[in-house]
Amino acid sequence: MEQTLTPKKGHPKALYVCFFTEMWERFGYYLMVGIFLLYLIDPVSQGGKGFDTRKAADLVGSYIALVYLTPFIGGLLADRILGYRRAIILGGILLAAGYYGLAIPGDTAMYISLLSIIIGNGFFKPNISTLLGNIYNREDLKPKKDVAYNIFYMGVNTGAFVCNFVAAYMRNHYGWGYAFAAAGVGMTIGLIWFIGSMKHVKEGDVIKPKEKGDMSLGAIFGGVFLPAILTATLGWFMKDILGHTLFGTPSNDAFMFACVPIVIFYVSLYIRSSREDKRGLGALFAFFLVSIVFWVIYNQNSTGLTIWADQYTSREISPAAENVLQPFGMLQPVTTQPHTVTRVDAYFRAATDSSGETLLTQGPDPYFQNLPQDQWPGDGQLKLISTEIFQSVNPFFIVFFTPLLVALFSWLARRKKEPSTPVKVGLGILVAGLSSLLMVIAVLSTDIYHDKSSMIWLISTYALFTIGELLVSPIGLSMVSKLSPGRITALMMGAWFLVNSIAGKLAGLMATFWDSFIDKENYFLILVISAAVAATIMFMMSKWLGRVIREKTGSD
Repeated sequence: MEQTLTPKKGHPKALYVCFFTEMWERFGYYLMVGIFLLYLIDPVSQGGKGFDTRKAADLVGSYIALVYLTPFIGGLLADRILGYRRAIILGGILLAAGYYGLAIPGDTAMYISLLSIIIGNGFFKPNISTLLGNIYNREDLKPKKDVAYNIFYMGVNTGAFVCNFVAAYMRNHYGWGYAFAAAGVGMTIGLIWFIGSMKHVKEGDVIKPKEKGDMSLGAIFGGVFLPAILTATLGWFMKDILGHTLFGTPSNDAFMFACVPIVIFYVSLYIRSSREDKRGLGALFAFFLVSIVFWVIYNQNSTGLTIWADQYTSREISPAAENVLQPFGMLQPVTTQPHTVTRVDAYFRAATDSSGETLLTQGPDPYFQNLPQDQWPGDGQLKLISTEIFQSVNPFFIVFFTPLLVALFSWLARRKKEPSTPVKVGLGILVAGLSSLLMVIAVLSTDIYHDKSSMIWLISTYALFTIGELLVSPIGLSMVSKLSPGRITALMMGAWFLVNSIAGKLAGLMATFWDSFIDKENYFLILVISAAVAATIMFMMSKWLGRVIREKTGSD
């Protein structure tokens, strides 16, 4: 009698293997990305790198871009050569090594560690969810697939929520290195759990043989990635060739140049496709182009909104709240050691003399740059809510809003009034734009050159944005699986990750100009206008996209 891994009731053990593995991996990933910009701009005297905002945002943007680019490569190698379990283990080892490496002082160790994390994420990220999907492709489990992914997604958000409290505790009590090492510990726990439970996911680990019409790995690497490497190299040296960069920094030029052959490849893929496949691919590419705006707003979480939370948001609390939060390590002690500096900065325009130079007294922490000295604590120390705690607001609202949105759309579906998938995407982009509009209002409601903004603005922005995320993010992977021709699904999944990659780099590019925006409301207004345009285009395409989806799947 054949043994089955499926209990009579409930879900197979494989779900919980993947759930806890992903939870710990996301714990490490979101811990690292939540504090990375803060670490880069923190003064050297406090253990940080002391980078200026421009350099820090450029590095964070490059990191996010590459983290979303490598899953395409890792997914293909797992499909054709490695298998999913080996790819996940390899990715987990590289991720853990990278997180531990960030705890080592020195720029060389940092850049090698970032490379390890970027490659590791490429092997891990696409394959843990694919492994779970393969298991639920069994006929007896297909009806439970949507519920399984909802449970799996809760693992993602559990890790994303908890990690920031651990990061705050470790860096406030022991230093930045221990915080990064905590991310490595989380990934190590996830690896041990996965390796010890591999027998439960074995049936989903199927290497896909190359079929007629599939592109070989050699053709993909030779026709896509080799040209991308060559053009990236050319972009990196554009400053030497032209005497100036085209997109602000050499890394921005390198990334944008690298995208050109990849985009050309996907355009040629569309041109060469059959008439039947063209409709699905055309709908996908249209969706991808519009959704870039959403992901640029999303990645402000690691760039612009992190800067806002760190330097422009009032993070002071009452003594009573301080007594409650102090044992949990959520408070960041900031010491005021005043010293006089001469600085030319648009930020201090109100105090700038005719020569353009500003003489001011400020402390070593960026928090004091727009807090008048008469508001500094008399004892020389101020305890603030740690900036990274705000990174937990988004996963909290995801857990809070998900059942409410599911109930709303179920109620609308029973009355045959549920919006189509393209309309939901348009609404999501629009709501994300409204979250940026809240930030515009936040800037205008406070004299940010002399005072701090209330944290309620930032929390409300995350709440509104999360609704948009729930309308857009889960649909992306679903649309790829629905509209892609079967033989190139992996390639189209790579295109979806490329969208995220480009958006991450654009978010970092925007943040490199943060200090150049004298009127900070204009920074967020760009996002508002972009979202309004993208949402309008999406609404205009919704009927056409709906028809294509119905043709392909029988539903919209």
